[in-house]
Amino acid sequence: MLRLAALLGADDPENIVAEAFYQIYRKWRKLRSVDSAEAYLRSVVCNLTRMRIRHLQVARKNVETRVEFVASAESSALLRDDQRALLSALRRLPTRQREALVLRHWLGLKEGEIAATMGISAGSVKTHTSRGIAALTEAMEARR
Repeated sequence: MLRLAALLGADDPENIVAEAFYQIYRKWRKLRSVDSAEAYLRSVVCNLTRMRIRHLQVARKNVETRVEFVASAESSALLRDDQRALLSALRRLPTRQREALVLRHWLGLKEGEIAATMGISAGSVKTHTSRGIAALTEAMEARR
């Protein structure tokens, strides 16, 4: 869940995941089945990340200086140049495309699971995924 929040663009993925676990803990008795807990947790992480990004966008409009994403020294040292370029291109994608790609290719979820997590139809998942792949391909091709 931490990786999911970070790849979706959260500035504080640890806090988002902690809040998500707290929310699922509060609603544990209301879950229809224990098997749905993981899917619910993914949805909560996506929603909290989305809300946090929206909040930061509004806050940044009111502040003159803009804070850019800064990766930790450890993660920067471990990434190769092409991986850095890919992650940078991923961060520039629209939110829905980024979410669809992260859920599909990093977490390996199926279209139905992605649709349930994002709260959209399976057709929209296909659209966001294909547009995201096309944008990433274009960004990586331009780099060559």
